[in-house]
Amino acid sequence: MDFQKTEQVLTKYAKYVVQQSRSNLTKGRNKSSGKLYQSITYDLDVEKDAFLLEFLMEDYGAFQDKGVKGIKSTYSQSNNSPFRFGRGTGKSGGLTQGIGKWLRQKRFQWKDKKGRFMSYKSMQYIIVNSIYRKGLKATMFFTKPFDKGLQRMANNLVDAFVLDIENNIVFGETK
Repeated sequence: MDFQKTEQVLTKYAKYVVQQSRSNLTKGRNKSSGKLYQSITYDLDVEKDAFLLEFLMEDYGAFQDKGVKGIKSTYSQSNNSPFRFGRGTGKSGGLTQGIGKWLRQKRFQWKDKKGRFMSYKSMQYIIVNSIYRKGLKATMFFTKPFDKGLQRMANNLVDAFVLDIENNIVFGETK
């Protein structure tokens, strides 16, 4: 059977989610290196009996979208997150390395009380400690367009599927 119209609706939905997710990253000022922004894509696999729509992005995109609970979490949006600091299940030192790399990339330095620039190591410690305790706020940059797109496209998807079925039926037989 040929499900051309259904495939078109799913492709339109996937493009919408990717475009809106990227837009949300930019608007929310969450686009540091652009690596996450560029990695957001989709893969629509059309098989004989099924459609498989998969959204792809860098691994840390899930943490940024859902947030991460800290050991003394302060962000209410992150309370529903499946991720949490302090479990010992994540990559050891991953947060520390990531923050250190980000600080050097942005050439970002604070000054101490005497007006001297702090070392990257000192700043890295302060920021990592704060994130570990407070957690990361959920940005929902991907979840919001995913859900909104589902609401907008649900009826279109059903209509397209019905049209495809009708177009494939020829006098009680399928093409």
